[in-house]
Amino acid sequence: MVTTVGRSGGIARAGRAIITLGCVSTVAFLGPAGTFTDAALQQLVDRGRIAAGDGGAPDTAPQTLPCDTPTQALAAVREGRADFACVPFENSVDGTVSPTADALATGTRLQILAETELDIAFAILVRPGTAPSDVRTLSTHPIAAAQVRSWVQENLPNAQINTTSSTAAGAEEVAAGEADAAAAPARAGEILGLDALASGIADVSGARTRFVLVGNPTAPPAPTGNDRTSVVFGVRHEPNSLVQALTELSIRGINLSRIESRPTRVDRFTYFFHIDLVGHIDDPMVAEALAALHHRTSRLRFLGSWPVDAHGDAEAPPADRAAASSPPDRTEGYAWTRAMATGRG
Repeated sequence: MVTTVGRSGGIARAGRAIITLGCVSTVAFLGPAGTFTDAALQQLVDRGRIAAGDGGAPDTAPQTLPCDTPTQALAAVREGRADFACVPFENSVDGTVSPTADALATGTRLQILAETELDIAFAILVRPGTAPSDVRTLSTHPIAAAQVRSWVQENLPNAQINTTSSTAAGAEEVAAGEADAAAAPARAGEILGLDALASGIADVSGARTRFVLVGNPTAPPAPTGNDRTSVVFGVRHEPNSLVQALTELSIRGINLSRIESRPTRVDRFTYFFHIDLVGHIDDPMVAEALAALHHRTSRLRFLGSWPVDAHGDAEAPPADRAAASSPPDRTEGYAWTRAMATGRG
């Protein structure tokens, strides 16, 4: 678990570290200790993506604020109880983590500053002395339940799966005698003194989850040549409006790594479109595409530009190319893009 110090951090525009902490910075995360999110935050620190600042010791780590949901972790930043939040964003098996995506799309704007990826596999944790035949209830997070369900049905046929706010919360239920087993990170078992009936459990091998570090709007980390930009937009209820918006990206050679629609939760059967694109808002073609997208959409929210996890798949940024078609007047769009790129939006 990451521990120590807390508040008032900023962005380092050069060097290896992305986030430079003040002398007292607090990071909210999906807790409790022992969750995959806890491990992701530790990984950001271990890989030097978060560094101490303002005279802090080089090994200074953030004070942590465990939360029950990603929404609560992001709310802690909005309310000033935390400077940053580390939350799950996307899973290679189940896709986007909806509570995170919905919370970022609405409310006061927050910004993604960094990412890291973790391999996801589960240990089946029990109290010492528990045999497989003793397991009648198994607690875990709903997403984890979907990823271990086949294994549980085959190996623990008498177990009923109950859902919890996090995998580590399920392990806490086992330690408290409220459940017989939990599907959770092995680290949660080490913290709570539980045994593992099995390890490395996952119905789909090779699953990975991307976690993001989120803070208040600021100038994005400097481009590295291997960056990701994320935006959320709405389109007017007109024929071809979505096609026209996406065309502004394709004609400039912008590659999308993710696209998804999510209900706005405001008007019935209306949707926001969430996209991740390859490149940085400071890249000329990305900046031009976002300015054009601003013109084509009814609402555009910039979620950030940040370096791709160096241990993930690298993609080249878009090359400069002439736009085949663009809105007649992009002045407002360029002003919006400049504001996002400088942290003034």
